[in-house]
Amino acid sequence: MTPSAAPLPPLVSRSRPAVGHLLEFLRSPERLLWRGNREHGLLFRLRVLGEQAVVVLGAEHNRWFFKETDRDLAIDSAYPFFADMFSQDFYYFGGPEEYERQRDIILPKFRGGQLENYVTVMDDETQKWIESLGDSGEFDLTSELGPLVMRIAARSFLGPNFATEVKDFFTDFRLFSGGMGYVPQWIPLPSLIRSRSAGKRLKTSLTAMIHRRRETPLDPPDFLQMLAESQYAEGVPVPDDVLVNLILLLTWAGHETTTGALSWTLADLLGSPTDLARARTEADAAVAAGRLTMASTRGMGFLEDCVYESERMHPVAYIMARRAATDIELDGYRIPEGTYVFTSPWVTHRLADDYPEPDTYRPARYSDPNGKALRQRLIGFGGGIHRCLGVHFAKLEMQIILARMLAAFDLELVNGPPEPVSSGTSTKWPESPCVVRYRVRSSVREELPVI
Repeated sequence: MTPSAAPLPPLVSRSRPAVGHLLEFLRSPERLLWRGNREHGLLFRLRVLGEQAVVVLGAEHNRWFFKETDRDLAIDSAYPFFADMFSQDFYYFGGPEEYERQRDIILPKFRGGQLENYVTVMDDETQKWIESLGDSGEFDLTSELGPLVMRIAARSFLGPNFATEVKDFFTDFRLFSGGMGYVPQWIPLPSLIRSRSAGKRLKTSLTAMIHRRRETPLDPPDFLQMLAESQYAEGVPVPDDVLVNLILLLTWAGHETTTGALSWTLADLLGSPTDLARARTEADAAVAAGRLTMASTRGMGFLEDCVYESERMHPVAYIMARRAATDIELDGYRIPEGTYVFTSPWVTHRLADDYPEPDTYRPARYSDPNGKALRQRLIGFGGGIHRCLGVHFAKLEMQIILARMLAAFDLELVNGPPEPVSSGTSTKWPESPCVVRYRVRSSVREELPVI
């Protein structure tokens, strides 16, 4: 776009000298973004420690945001910590062409018959977890569902023996994940030091696993076997460090986003008895047939709508970032090169012009005549070429876990509807403690299939 003398977007009020809106952003970014929307509509500007940030909201701006990624908007410079945690030429840090090469390694492994194999893992792990709970009790939502989601991801991507092949996998992965954030990686914070050390251990163990799979191939091949044998389109083997980083990225994304989205969906359902009853009817019918399959999930259309509605109301990634790669003119305003550009699923998903009754949990909205369009506007898993590659995996996993839970237990929230975590730098999981009380439904225990 041609630079012009257009004005900068309007600045949100209460910008303090030197720090700008930093303190308010750290306390509650969603409240700051809503205030900007009330003051200036769908496009406005923030200041954070001298940096300019332009916020764009709404469906039209979202289309522009994702369409211009890797063009006028750069994604790599918006997430500097990713390069430090993975590598300087990994994924979108290697540029658009390298990103597409690496994406093409993964995409086929989330399609067709491969997804059916993952469904088997999801169902097996969920049934084992349900058996471990006993007939009644209480648990904290994310504390209990997080490890289940991690086990499913690890077993799907690393095979059934991952726990013996990668020592302290869960502990090291949690430490490694502590490096995600906008704090400069060179600062000697204990969390960053632990993250780097855990990352080195994980990468060493995963590299050894890949080498063992090449020496002793698994037949039929699973995800890790296919990854170990991967080649680029031109027939060149994919380097080990790329394969290891892909595993780490998929496992992190699968755990962080899915745990939050699953927890919100269950909490939202428990707060809506009518929707809960309808979802349970679908779950009972699916579970009655025995093992859950891809075909089973296709019979749970309303439960899928519940997942979409919770993605709308409680997107785990409340904000997404890019940087202007050049001077941009948008809606008559100038966005200078180097400016951060943000969009916010948290705000956009509750704009009344796009979603009638935006603060009401109403999964049935997706069966309305414009339901398909409403789904397509959701950006909880990103959009465009950089949309989460494992989104179908994640949504299948959520449906299966929810179906098993609803069929097995009567459930209730002990301390009422949860609030999102208050820390401005964290993904928006439900705030702990969010305690769920459960009791096995009559005759269910005897009817559960034996694995």
